[in-house]
Amino acid sequence: MFKIPQSSASPGSAMKNLLKPQNDAEAQAIAALLLDHGIYAEVRSFHDTAYDGLFQAKYGWGVIRVADEDVAAAWQIVQEWKDAAPRHLPRDKGGQD
Repeated sequence: MFKIPQSSASPGSAMKNLLKPQNDAEAQAIAALLLDHGIYAEVRSFHDTAYDGLFQAKYGWGVIRVADEDVAAAWQIVQEWKDAAPRHLPRDKGGQD
């Protein structure tokens, strides 16, 4: 794994969509991961209480946005994180081995 340089984004930088997380937990985990690597990430949910989540059904949970100049580094960090996750979790056997 290589060392990611600190974010080169300046205040007011143009933001680009990085990915669409499946839910709030994934969005917050990825935002925290990127922040640990010095990349600011903006989490935007498509939930609207007035329409009771109608937009989430059509467009997905929301998006994670990063500065234009951080997209490549952020994408690599997220891919390494996803590649390191187990593909299948063992089922709970109710305490039996």
